Amino acid sequence: MTEGEYRLKNPTPATRALALCEALPRVYPDAHCELTFSSPLELLIATILSAQCTDVQVNKVTPALFRKYQCALAYAESDPAELEHDLRAIGLYRAKAKNIRAACRLLVDEHDDEVPQTMEELVKLPGVGRKTANVVLGNAFGKNVGVVVDTHVARLAARLGLTRLTDPKKIELVLMKLIPQKHWTLFPHWLIFHGRRRCKAIRPDCPNCEIKALCPSYSKFLKLRET
Repeated sequence: MTEGEYRLKNPTPATRALALCEALPRVYPDAHCELTFSSPLELLIATILSAQCTDVQVNKVTPALFRKYQCALAYAESDPAELEHDLRAIGLYRAKAKNIRAACRLLVDEHDDEVPQTMEELVKLPGVGRKTANVVLGNAFGKNVGVVVDTHVARLAARLGLTRLTDPKKIELVLMKLIPQKHWTLFPHWLIFHGRRRCKAIRPDCPNCEIKALCPSYSKFLKLRET
């Protein structure tokens, strides 16, 4: 299905979602998790740190952090004040340091120093909610258990006519119904790449948008640009 053919039909959220799953990987074939990591533990730590913080800022801190703390036991037995100091460039660093130490203590005591590979066990870790667990499961283990919904995904899901809901948990349930499970990990990356590079919150670049034929908000935002 081409974008031109798609425009001739009366789209539903389901048909639009399928069309987006065809179009977005052509636009962003290299879309990926933009947190830098080389192991499940590193991704877990980076994702905990990314709450209310940009991936760019997290990636500035983690290289030195990962060299210093190379296993869960190292974090679990770290000096609280020292770990806080290592994270001082990250927002909410005191709370995140506390959660990281506690989460890694559970990894050591209950999971043989390994990151668990189930949603049920991951969300038991301090500082880990469903979104963080989805990031780890999808990107570290290749398991499509759910759909990550961050601010970009929530915003673009609305603009693209997939849902009018605003609660991330409810948005995820909608997207899990609309998006084929094989795309659950990549679909958020496609939207995040598009949101950061083209469909920005303020003044989106609608004239040059590669998927404007699939976007029900295109005409509205184009008119706003002209006013």
